[in-house]
Amino acid sequence: MSVDDLDRRILGILRADGRASFAQIGDDVGLSPSAVKRRVDRMVADGVIQGFTTLIDPEIEGRSTEAYVELFCRGTVAPAELTRILSQIADVDEAFTVTGSADAIVRIRAQSPPALEVALEKVRLAPQVDSTRSAIVLSRLFGPHSAQ
Repeated sequence: MSVDDLDRRILGILRADGRASFAQIGDDVGLSPSAVKRRVDRMVADGVIQGFTTLIDPEIEGRSTEAYVELFCRGTVAPAELTRILSQIADVDEAFTVTGSADAIVRIRAQSPPALEVALEKVRLAPQVDSTRSAIVLSRLFGPHSAQ
């Protein structure tokens, strides 16, 4: 799975504009549209590009309340067990095991602060979870869905 400088340039363009055509990318990197397509197809097949997605404004989805929650577990909990527990809670968007004092960090997106509280209670009810520490997002400075 090797990636050269031309592949990196193509990836940079796709990262900035996932809808860029092969012709547009080719103009930017000096390749024909078919050569760009072959490179993109190879990067997909090799797992370099792991998927294509559409980012939808959370306000439109009605999930504008966002929080990052640190989980502190009792004893040792396998990542597979955390995955099983957290994947059953609808408002949990992402979860990561981490280094440091917390065992995991979870991103929750909910419709409102009361809905966030319900999701947090579901997380806290898991027998493996000892405690949580939450931070509610006030504004997104940059990244997807930011008001730049």
